[in-house]
Amino acid sequence: MSNEIEHMSCLIIGSGPAGYTAAVYAARADMKPVMYAGDLMGGQLMLTTDVENYPGYPKGVHGQKMMEDFLEQAKRFGTDVRQGMATKVDFTGPVHKVWIDDSKEIHADTVIIATGASAKWLGLESELKYRNIGGVSACAVCDGNFYRGRDVVIVGAGDTAAEEATYLAKLCKKVYMLIRRDEMRASKAMVHRVKNTPNIEILWNTDTKEVLGDDSGVNGVLVVNNKTGEERKLDAYGFFVAIGHKPNTDIFKGWLDMDETGYIKAVPGTSKTNIEGVFAVGDAQDKVYRQAVTAAGSGCMGALDAERYLAAKGIH
Repeated sequence: MSNEIEHMSCLIIGSGPAGYTAAVYAARADMKPVMYAGDLMGGQLMLTTDVENYPGYPKGVHGQKMMEDFLEQAKRFGTDVRQGMATKVDFTGPVHKVWIDDSKEIHADTVIIATGASAKWLGLESELKYRNIGGVSACAVCDGNFYRGRDVVIVGAGDTAAEEATYLAKLCKKVYMLIRRDEMRASKAMVHRVKNTPNIEILWNTDTKEVLGDDSGVNGVLVVNNKTGEERKLDAYGFFVAIGHKPNTDIFKGWLDMDETGYIKAVPGTSKTNIEGVFAVGDAQDKVYRQAVTAAGSGCMGALDAERYLAAKGIH
């Protein structure tokens, strides 16, 4: 790889709905954006099977196909999409320095961060297997509708798990909620809501031993009581993991303002960070909604904010 420094007007780090939408807007504004797509071009949706809640796809769409459509549109307007991972940054000066794969140095007038977040998983082999086949998800709002009228399992003890359990309870016949300890970490209000939802059954001191199924997907979950050692098979067709997400923002620590879990703080109502000319979009800065459509919307904001920044600085 060349050691020559490359200068550009707009660098987009990461892909997915946020990055690709930022690219479409930036390219149409003649900002000549360059995107480094990261280790998974298309982001988390490349690991998703069917997407039914994104406008414009009335019959639903496979996550990978959807991201291919986004990519094609970004390229159509002239986005330079490249493979590569941003591994280091230096935001000390007016020109922002970013290193790709620890070697190529880039200087950019604006940087749009669309690195997303990664769901935390239990780490079971069977969990990974059925993430690929179907039946294991980290987003009840995204995938709950596939299990309407059926029994499902959700793992987690915080506010997100409680919220997703009550959401699933509106769609599903029964929701088993697996809690590793004898209490929940969720707020009292959320605990009260879960306990007062009749079709949610809480299994305390319970761990997942194995996700069960066949070629068509999940059909059960083997659980174990971590106090007694007693095993039990739950008949269920969906397995939801709600133990948190980790934003992919480690390389920006020390440069950008973040919350305690690593989500980048943006100026409310904008994509602006504490560094002029650096903008954060999508799940790297959104721990509340985490949907493809909201990520795309924030990607649009990032490109418009970057365009206005360049215009105000007189940079062409």
